Amino acid sequence: MAKVSPRTLSGFMELLPAQQMKMERMMSVLRDSYALYGFTPLDTPIIESAEVLLAKGGGETEKQIYRFSKGDSDLALRFDLTVPLAKYVAGHYSELSFPFRRYQIGKVYRGERAQRGRFREFYQADIDVIGDGKLDILNEAEIPAIIYNTFTRLGITRFKIKVNNRKILNGFYAMNGMSEKAGEIMRTVDKLDKIGAEKVKQLLIEEVKMLPYKAENVLDFMAITGSNAEVIEGLERFRGMNETFDQGLDELKTVTGCLKDFGVPEENFAVDLTIARGLDYYTGTVYETEMTEHPEIGSVCSGGRYDNLAEYYTDKQLPGVGISIGLTRLFYVLNEQGLLSDELITAPCDALVLPMTEELGSAIAAATALRAAGVRTQLYGEKKKFKAKMSYADKLGVPFAVLIGEDEIAAGVLSVKDMQSGEQVKLSPDEAAAYIRQRVDERNRGAVIRE
Repeated sequence: MAKVSPRTLSGFMELLPAQQMKMERMMSVLRDSYALYGFTPLDTPIIESAEVLLAKGGGETEKQIYRFSKGDSDLALRFDLTVPLAKYVAGHYSELSFPFRRYQIGKVYRGERAQRGRFREFYQADIDVIGDGKLDILNEAEIPAIIYNTFTRLGITRFKIKVNNRKILNGFYAMNGMSEKAGEIMRTVDKLDKIGAEKVKQLLIEEVKMLPYKAENVLDFMAITGSNAEVIEGLERFRGMNETFDQGLDELKTVTGCLKDFGVPEENFAVDLTIARGLDYYTGTVYETEMTEHPEIGSVCSGGRYDNLAEYYTDKQLPGVGISIGLTRLFYVLNEQGLLSDELITAPCDALVLPMTEELGSAIAAATALRAAGVRTQLYGEKKKFKAKMSYADKLGVPFAVLIGEDEIAAGVLSVKDMQSGEQVKLSPDEAAAYIRQRVDERNRGAVIRE
């Protein structure tokens, strides 16, 4: 029988055990950070009815979706975690308490062209706060604190949370008679960092068909920079010209005014008027986060405020605010650039029990005792020579080998070998468990990402 060549589809990522442990550690940090702010975990099906998943329909999303039939059912793989959340909240509305705060880390699928750092199957890590009819601005002000806490726990310290408010942009374009072209203008202005102000101005005039003085007005507005207080002071010049603008400015002042109390240092936060995000979706505060020393990675966490999460499933008004981390892409780029720590323990166990005699009862009892004391323990049962057993422990990267021979059985002790230092000590089972736990905790105190 011909053998099938084992291969992984393009755009799908498989990790070796040590790398998978690092990914799991990142997920664990995210879960702990989100739970700290009162978010409940949620898991929704990967496969949904195509009718439900594509309620909005159209656009690039529908072109990229994985869609298939099973019998008479028209099915599709979820392409993000927001649409399933909308379905979930609409379907369980009467059973939920609002504001509803959830986090979800799960795989999503998009049939786009696979390329470096872009995957067809990838993890997203989302949080959202959903209100019933209304949602206070305080929820938008808290999001930067959650981002700050999450990224510092991951080990990233040099990052910037960029914040804007869509009402400010919409109000500015309205007061200048540019509302109809607002989408085109924002997409063009988004290129400022890449091509510079002069080329953006040229595009606004030639492609967006703006009058030169209006193009200059846009660039002058986007050039309002400085400290957060200085940017807000610059925006105050426009107060009173447009009601939507004034509302957005008040919201932005509330968000920035809460930073200190939420424990977010100003060096990690910046008001940036070029941030627009989802032109047809976000309606209030918008966020983008970038690693300041690695701008080539792009935004590593983004999101914002929206008015009606579940408009395609219910008539109830369900506003919300949320952020998303493209976890697979972030992991891939960090790994590629050597920014994932090698100091953390990535072995599947903390202790490998190695029986050195034919009598296995003592080794089994030792493994059971260590596990009962909270030590991740693997019992090696293969009948191989000592050198092969130690080689196995070394390849796994196991922190401690526990050797049990005739002398140890007679004395009722365990020989615990530190695989990193080579130090070996004889301890009672209880002492061995405490010894291993302490040293494992010390090695695991570091962050998963190094800068």
